[in-house]
Amino acid sequence: MSEAAGALGILGGTFDPLHVGHLRLAIEAREALGLAEVCFVPAGNPALRDPPRAAAPVRLAMVERALASLPGCSADPAEVQAATANPAPSYTVDTLLRLRAQHGPQRALVLLLGADAFARLESWHRWRELFGLAHIAVATRPGHELKVGAGDTALDAEFRARTGAAADLSAAPAGRIVPFAITALEISATAIRERLARGLSVRHLVPDPVLDYIETHQLYRTPHGH
Repeated sequence: MSEAAGALGILGGTFDPLHVGHLRLAIEAREALGLAEVCFVPAGNPALRDPPRAAAPVRLAMVERALASLPGCSADPAEVQAATANPAPSYTVDTLLRLRAQHGPQRALVLLLGADAFARLESWHRWRELFGLAHIAVATRPGHELKVGAGDTALDAEFRARTGAAADLSAAPAGRIVPFAITALEISATAIRERLARGLSVRHLVPDPVLDYIETHQLYRTPHGH
């Protein structure tokens, strides 16, 4: 892909299952940040959370179906394909290294994170390297505001040094932190799985193509211990 293409948003996650909150985040990130596209990257074997309920190829299939009718969004199957061959944990830094090699040194890459995930960034594998590979855009909403920047941690210092505005994203390929507000939607994959396990409807919490896939394959129908 041309390095002259517009800024590319990167939205990683387990998507277990993908729900309308994920789609709204992508849509509002494109609008607020001026992104040319948002690339969904389903994790193969996420490192910092419990194993997903649905297998990686199943989660990828749900993402692909949800995005088929959503302009400006695409699914990246590489993490899922890698996990099929190698069960090692997948790390965001490796994802960004791969995407940087794929899109070239000049294209702006924008990693999309929620405020809660960004606040835990120091626990991520090789987290300082992320800033050299991409910008980070942090989605905030009521009850999930950004609580970073006033302290004396390494992340606070990075935040103070790197915070910018949406207009900064196209001026450099990486390095900025840009907060942006999104619509408050209290939807979680955990709650959706719990409803499905109890035989309750999740219509309008997940896109219709995802709901059809869940029902066809009878996913998430039994309670899952933690």
